[in-house]
Amino acid sequence: MRTLRVSPGFKAFVLDQLADVGVAGRPMFGGVGLYHDDLFFGIIANDVLYLKVDDLNRADYQAVDSSPFRPYPDRAGTMEYFAVPVEILESAPELGRWAAKSIAVAGRAAECRKPRARRRTR
Repeated sequence: MRTLRVSPGFKAFVLDQLADVGVAGRPMFGGVGLYHDDLFFGIIANDVLYLKVDDLNRADYQAVDSSPFRPYPDRAGTMEYFAVPVEILESAPELGRWAAKSIAVAGRAAECRKPRARRRTR
């Protein structure tokens, strides 16, 4: 895996832009994982912000020809995180809206992973 190193200035900028959303940044393989409460919804890697996507917000990223996060450039697969365009990154209110959508994606994914209560049979 290539390094995900993030410059201190870029990390500080992203966290400042997301301050109203209530985001925590945690170290992750040289990059930074973004959390809202316990929901992992974003990645800062190589001075690029990537946010989590699913079928409900993927079109936003496709409309601006955003690229998916590919931690392994020599592998065909991608992860469900897409790069945030610079014009969105530079607008704290707009970035907050995009982040809120990604937090909702993370919440839906977490609900899908929860074990369902077993029904007891007699």
